[in-house]
Amino acid sequence: MTREDIKRKARSDYIYRRMTQATIAAAYGISEATVGRWKKAARDAGDNWDAARTAHVIAGEGVETVVSHVVEDFMLQAQSILEEIKSGTHSTTEKVGMLVSLSDAMTKMAASAKRFAPKVSELGVAQDVMGKLLEFVRENFPQHADAVLEIIEPFGDRLAELYTS
Repeated sequence: MTREDIKRKARSDYIYRRMTQATIAAAYGISEATVGRWKKAARDAGDNWDAARTAHVIAGEGVETVVSHVVEDFMLQAQSILEEIKSGTHSTTEKVGMLVSLSDAMTKMAASAKRFAPKVSELGVAQDVMGKLLEFVRENFPQHADAVLEIIEPFGDRLAELYTS
């Protein structure tokens, strides 16, 4: 697969499969920074991947996709807050308060997501497991990484069909 093929597949995975930059990087054996540079270059050339992703959701992917988008964005924010708690100069009391608030918000988000779209969390777990499997194979059985990727990619499409239909 050429670099242009990988870039095209990365764009497609980002927009239509809502994969994260980290997952795309792991799937294609490239760095997250490379995916970020591709997104920025495309945006500068008039192809905004984020706008296309949003348009795809609005075009009728259904409530589960919308919930998935909201949960993903929430989790990215939660991760930022955790980093701030770890590296910030907050007092212990402030850190505890931040953790309690974040924990409460995460519990409410999970409950809402499950109520609106129960299969979203199942799909998230399935995708996470596939990413971890590919990472494991790359680290421990690098000679099989291409074969596993060849299988995982279409299986990921199948999982998305199963969990979002």
